[in-house]
Amino acid sequence: MLRFLLLTSLAALALADLGHQPRYLEDIRQRVVGGQVASPNSWPWQISLQYLSGGSYYHTCGGSLIQRGWVMTAAHCVDSSRTWRVVLGEHDIYSSGGTEQVIGVSQVYIHPQWDSNRVANGYDIALLRLSSDATLNSYVQLASLPPSGQILPHNNLCYITGWGLTSTGGSLSSQLKEAYLPVVDHSTCSRSDWWGSTVKTTMVCGGGGAESGCNGDSGGPLNCQVSGKYYVHGIASFVSGYGCNYPQKPTVFTRVSAYIDWMNSILY
Repeated sequence: MLRFLLLTSLAALALADLGHQPRYLEDIRQRVVGGQVASPNSWPWQISLQYLSGGSYYHTCGGSLIQRGWVMTAAHCVDSSRTWRVVLGEHDIYSSGGTEQVIGVSQVYIHPQWDSNRVANGYDIALLRLSSDATLNSYVQLASLPPSGQILPHNNLCYITGWGLTSTGGSLSSQLKEAYLPVVDHSTCSRSDWWGSTVKTTMVCGGGGAESGCNGDSGGPLNCQVSGKYYVHGIASFVSGYGCNYPQKPTVFTRVSAYIDWMNSILY
């Protein structure tokens, strides 16, 4: 039986046999492993995606600022009807540092082939149109995206970033964390004793060691270094429901380079 943990801050747990509908359970007791607090605003394209409930906003996912008026995140973060906003220039989600920009979301574009009942099919990507443009400065910058179709080699240096849970039974990290997750190539990640056919070529795997995607939220970036520069190559999607760093079950991301053409069709 396959079990998936979608990496929302609510830690929605999807338990599914292949071909059966996942069940999403609110459960913040999943194990979180590794990572460290990032230097403030060292990942200036990282955003906090928040939803309105009872008159207050709550962090639920991460995302990346890709244009001044656009954010890229995971489809499963925004496939419910809610009022959304993004916070840019954020480091501590529970206190103001004076660097934040808070902007509403005016429209959500989910990939048309996303199916929340079939997480392993992929297409876990969405674009958020902001109600106004972000102001770029030393705290808020645009993410660099890879060229269409680019595949990174095994062990390419990457980091996941986010405000994920910090301990078993714990709460969200107040400060942005980062965890080293080198790329696991598709030929390894899709082996029958790893993720098998669950991992598609439109996904990228990262980590598989002591650190895992539990340190970051769904929708947040996999920041990968190519020729000395960081590019957002992945969107945090899921890990094994048996444990965040379960053996031979690396964190799985939507591969950004597989969706450049779709994104361009929305953005331009």
